[in-house]
Amino acid sequence: MIKLTNVSKTYGKSQVKAVDNLSLEIKDGEIFGFLGPNGAGKSTTIKMITGILSPNEGVIEVDGINLADNPTLAKSYIGFVPDNHETYETLKGMEYLNFIGVMYGVEANLLKQRITEYAEMFQLTDALPNMIASYSHGMKQKLMVIAALIHEPKVWILDEPLTGLDPQSAYQLKQLMRKHADNGNTVFFSSHVIDVVEKVCDRIGIINHGKLVAVDTLDNIRADESVSLESLFLTITADGTPVGE
Repeated sequence: MIKLTNVSKTYGKSQVKAVDNLSLEIKDGEIFGFLGPNGAGKSTTIKMITGILSPNEGVIEVDGINLADNPTLAKSYIGFVPDNHETYETLKGMEYLNFIGVMYGVEANLLKQRITEYAEMFQLTDALPNMIASYSHGMKQKLMVIAALIHEPKVWILDEPLTGLDPQSAYQLKQLMRKHADNGNTVFFSSHVIDVVEKVCDRIGIINHGKLVAVDTLDNIRADESVSLESLFLTITADGTPVGE
């Protein structure tokens, strides 16, 4: 569903690659956890997959569509929850969700049904008539999650999505991630909370200094009872030793 081939990215005149020759395939029907220390290249990679940034080298494909050749079609397959809340704060919550739905071509009755369902699920119904500027951090996060799901995308990309969510909403989000993957779609999930990644993801990738240094299934990691995902992460990012499937 997502394929990166020899992707690299540098910023400005820097000689240091933020992402360095990264190749990775994310399968249909899986939740893929993406880990790395601060500055490792996680956010840069996510911004390239979503088309916010363009790579200097390499190819990115979403469901077989080359992102550089057909960005509008490739992006239509993606629902993105960023690690910040760049919404239109002068809009009401309902106006924002309607705008997103219309932009993705969601039929009016279906859009209304989905907004109602997700707003009730995340306890945001009463807030939708209010201006987004009045929302708390957690409420804005819920709004971004709903907006990312409203067009039922094949690819759901989440960058630190649990930040600011109450326990009930965090539980609902994790349930939705599993359901989305079980329906044959793909979830690409970045988080600093390693135990959450370990509980919900099917495979994980670890990036360090712009390079992909580990890709493995959680089952393989758990097969060695002496090695937790946390200890594996700390060991790999400490010495940069690549390991793989």
